[in-house]
Amino acid sequence: MYPPLTPQREKLLLLTLAGIQFSHVIDFMIMMPLGPILIAELGITTHEFGLLVASYSFSAALSGLFAAIFIDRFERKRMLLGLFALFGVATLACGLAPSYATLLIARGFAGAFGGVMGAMTHTIIGDAIPFERRARAGGMVSAAFSVATVAGVPISLWLANLFQWRAPFVFIAALVVLFIVVGLRVLPELRRHISVEKQAHPFAPMLAVLRDANHLHALLFSALVIFSGFTVIPYITVYAVHNVGISQHDLPYLYLCGGSATLITARLIGRWADLYGKMKVYRMVAFAALLPLLLVTQSGPTPLGLWLILTTTFFVLVSGRMIPAMAIITSAAQPKLRGTFMSLNATTQSLAMGLATTLAGYIISQDANGQIVDYGMVGYVAVAANLLAIWFVGRIAMHDQRAPTIE
Repeated sequence: MYPPLTPQREKLLLLTLAGIQFSHVIDFMIMMPLGPILIAELGITTHEFGLLVASYSFSAALSGLFAAIFIDRFERKRMLLGLFALFGVATLACGLAPSYATLLIARGFAGAFGGVMGAMTHTIIGDAIPFERRARAGGMVSAAFSVATVAGVPISLWLANLFQWRAPFVFIAALVVLFIVVGLRVLPELRRHISVEKQAHPFAPMLAVLRDANHLHALLFSALVIFSGFTVIPYITVYAVHNVGISQHDLPYLYLCGGSATLITARLIGRWADLYGKMKVYRMVAFAALLPLLLVTQSGPTPLGLWLILTTTFFVLVSGRMIPAMAIITSAAQPKLRGTFMSLNATTQSLAMGLATTLAGYIISQDANGQIVDYGMVGYVAVAANLLAIWFVGRIAMHDQRAPTIE
């Protein structure tokens, strides 16, 4: 048995996990602001661009399902860093892809490793951080989304404008190497979950997760939360350029303002969730997110300043829902099955993400003037899914209330 983490080691653990998430989030997020550039340079349609985004998600869903078979049989640190290294290779392949088809395949491989890696990050938080600090810890790691938005995406767009669209992927691959070196030194070994008993067959952990009704409720809730956001998110920049009248060179401001705000609010929301109740805070933030979901998808030509206010509010509330939501989902799992459950959750989220992106890609289209049509309908679909999630969260029981030990 290892002693509980000291405050300093806990902070280093969370910072390292945040760095790994930072690399992963930039890789996923950069596809969306690169949308106008890729559509122009590769000569593809909005549907084909949607498939580029969705291929990552669908691949992550399949790999998460496969990982659920074996993920709880291995020590957490080695599993995370091994997946991270493979993710870096796949991301580098994206930067070297000579055509749309090869880029599509490379995105699929990046999703295969990235999806499971995201699940491992939340699994380690669940294993190493006590329940009473888990939402705050999740908020700290989720701040990687904000830092990626504030710094990572604008830097990547700057590199794409200065060189070409391939440059951001090379930059991300370099970050992977850096954080692997840090992770080898900082991350603790976590093997308490490994059972000494022989499993009847490889699918035993997955079947054990799926037999638990509370697990199923948490997975459905997870799918609804993701679906409600990713019908809208992948097409914001394309809509901003073609319908709202925002210049391609002004897109970094969207991410700079939104990320700066969420960098502050993510930790606040995590702290409030621990203090006042994860379910209560989730419902409040999710209900508040209904307004920006509608406004962003219904806007016509808008001054840059007003558009930045709308999108910043969107980033704060739509991403802010995920902090208490992930604490609820993680705490719904049986600790000995948490790795398998989180892999299935990653599969569920990736599948919901891919379906949402694909559905929205078929709802919207470009008219003869290049404007995006029917994005407002996508907003109504997002609002409906968000309302379902707000109602359904009450059916989830959070059993994991005790502080864990590490061994």
